[in-house]
Amino acid sequence: MSASRMQETLPETMEEQDLEGSDAAKLVPVTESIRYRRRAQSAEKKAETLSEQLAEANQQIAQMSEDLDGLKVDRALAHKLAGAGAIDLEAAMLVAKAKMDGKGDEEIDACVERLKREKTYLFGGSVEAVASRKTAGLRDRAKPGQTALEQAAARAARTGKRGDLQHYLKLRRAFM
Repeated sequence: MSASRMQETLPETMEEQDLEGSDAAKLVPVTESIRYRRRAQSAEKKAETLSEQLAEANQQIAQMSEDLDGLKVDRALAHKLAGAGAIDLEAAMLVAKAKMDGKGDEEIDACVERLKREKTYLFGGSVEAVASRKTAGLRDRAKPGQTALEQAAARAARTGKRGDLQHYLKLRRAFM
């Protein structure tokens, strides 16, 4: 072999030797390459499934927020109808929902007023309950052979009312 030919096959400088060495270090065995590719494919599949799950979760959140808004409107409507004196709250709710036709809670007051004018039979008279006045009741007639104290004790035991018990205790205190 000639010297010139030997020089062609041998690297001429140290830089060429470093380049060849780094290329050799960069080469990965085929089994390693296959393993890396499989890991990358499985990671891509996981990323796809996670993105699908995220999209489903976002849809569920949107649906739940719509449901919550609907429930808030229903609650406010029921409160307004009850305050307006609705006799049959369920029927009034159904009619009011049909009249509102998906509008927000801005229209609740106007809808209740319109419903009160148009469907008066759904609403009663006054909203406030009228408390009855306390009236004097008839006194029990004394049975023969029974004292006032025994009669008061029997009445307190029979009715269980606080007033009857206090009356009995007052009579008892007076006699004892």
